[in-house]
Amino acid sequence: MIDSETQAERPMDRLLRIMAALRTPETGCPWDLEQDFATIAPYTIEEAYEVADAIARGDMEDLKGELGDLLFQTVFHARMAEEAGDFAFDDVATAIADKMEVRHPHVFGTQSGIETADAQTLNWESQKARERAERAARQGRAASALDGVALGLPALLRAEKIQKRAARVGFDWAETAPVIAKVREELSELEAEVGSGSAARQEEELGDLLFAVANLARHLGHDPEAALRKATAKFEKRFHAVEAAVTAEGRSMTDATLAEMDRHWNAAKRQE
Repeated sequence: MIDSETQAERPMDRLLRIMAALRTPETGCPWDLEQDFATIAPYTIEEAYEVADAIARGDMEDLKGELGDLLFQTVFHARMAEEAGDFAFDDVATAIADKMEVRHPHVFGTQSGIETADAQTLNWESQKARERAERAARQGRAASALDGVALGLPALLRAEKIQKRAARVGFDWAETAPVIAKVREELSELEAEVGSGSAARQEEELGDLLFAVANLARHLGHDPEAALRKATAKFEKRFHAVEAAVTAEGRSMTDATLAEMDRHWNAAKRQE
C-alpha cells in the first residue's frame, strides 16, 4: 500500500526517490546500475533532440513527455555524481539558479540599461566571457576565444559556434562572396582527391567542405542544422511518395530501376 506521506510527495521528490531506487545495489534495476556518465550521455543528447522534434511538430502532449525524459537524464547524472560524492541534484538546481540571477542583474539586481533582447544578449555574452577567463585562470592557462564550445555538440552546430567565436575577434570575411568562393575551392579539392584512392585525404577534404558550407550558412543567417533537417525531411517525403508510386504499380522498390524511381521522384517534386 502507498502511505499518505508518499501520496503527498512533490513530483520532483518522487522522481528523485525513483532514481535512487533504480540505482540501489542488489534491489535496483540491473541496467540502470551498470550505467555511467559516458554510457548515459548519448541518451541525454537523444532526448534533447526529441524535445526539439516535438516542438517542431507542435505536439504539446509529446513535448510534455519528452521534457520529462530530458529531466530524467539530469536526475540520472546527478544521482551518479551523488554516489561518487561529487554533487547532488540540489547542487545542480542551486548552481543554475545562482547563474540565472547573476546573468540577469536587470531583473534580480540593480543594473539598468538592459531593455531589449539584443542588449541582454550582449550582456550575457560578456558575462560568459568573464566566466571562461576565470575558468582558464583556475586551470593555469591563457583564455581562448574558442573556450567553452562543447566537444559533444553535433558537428555542424559546433562548427558554426567555433566560427562565431572566431568572428567575434575579427577572424572572419566581411562579405559572403569569398565564403562562396571557399566552398567552391573545397569542393574542387575534394573532387581532386576522389580518384586518389586515399580515404584519409578524401575524408579531410570532405570535412573542409562541410566546414565551409557551415560557414556559408552562418554568413547567410541560417542555422546549418535546421537547414539540413529540412532537407532530410524533404527527402523523406519525396522518397515515401516514390515508395507509394512503385507499390501502386504492384512492385517493390527492389524491382524498380533507378530510372523508374527517378521518374516518380520528379513527379513527387512537381506536386509540391
